[in-house]
Amino acid sequence: MMAQLFPPSANTWARASIVLVLALVGSVLALGYLISDSPYKTRQGEARHQPISFSHRHHVESMGIECRYCHVHVEESKFAGIPPTHTCMTCHSQIWVDSPYLEKVRSSYEKQEPIEWVRVHDLPDFVYFNHAIHVKKGVGCYSCHGAVDKMAAVYKEHTLGMGWCLNCHRNPEPNLRPRSEITNMNWRPEGETQAELGARLANEYQVNPQDNCYTCHR
Repeated sequence: MMAQLFPPSANTWARASIVLVLALVGSVLALGYLISDSPYKTRQGEARHQPISFSHRHHVESMGIECRYCHVHVEESKFAGIPPTHTCMTCHSQIWVDSPYLEKVRSSYEKQEPIEWVRVHDLPDFVYFNHAIHVKKGVGCYSCHGAVDKMAAVYKEHTLGMGWCLNCHRNPEPNLRPRSEITNMNWRPEGETQAELGARLANEYQVNPQDNCYTCHR
């Protein structure tokens, strides 16, 4: 009769080891999931460093400049677009003309070299997104970009992740507004609830967003 190779406690240790390994794997996966959807990864709420400090709060809230004055292609292009320097110089050729603060703007205009702004709302290359169709369907600037008119430096209000986009595609009514109010950051529905308005506009604007893979990955 062979001598026993393992003590009776070996079975207990084996079971405990399996449980610990499974717990460790689960913890690592859970941590990875939390990190992937956290502001650390998405850079949500992070004001990005720009070559020139541009305050939307000053230009929009204080000066009353409307979004489409600078972002002229929001209603017809796939991209909202970053304003060219000559748009800035429309005003700054007459005001703050000698300000050292705007030296880079004047230099860009004189040399015909674009300012290298850092895109804040920058989707991955494998994501297809058409800005114009969202505007035409009644999705306002505020829904995706947040209260930009209050931002001294622009940051991402939302994750812009796939889950966030799918939530809206599957239930767009809360984010719909009249096309005439697309750029109005202070707009609120009047005379009807958002649910009533959203349902009416979804029918009027023929809002029927898809949630299949091809919609965003082409």
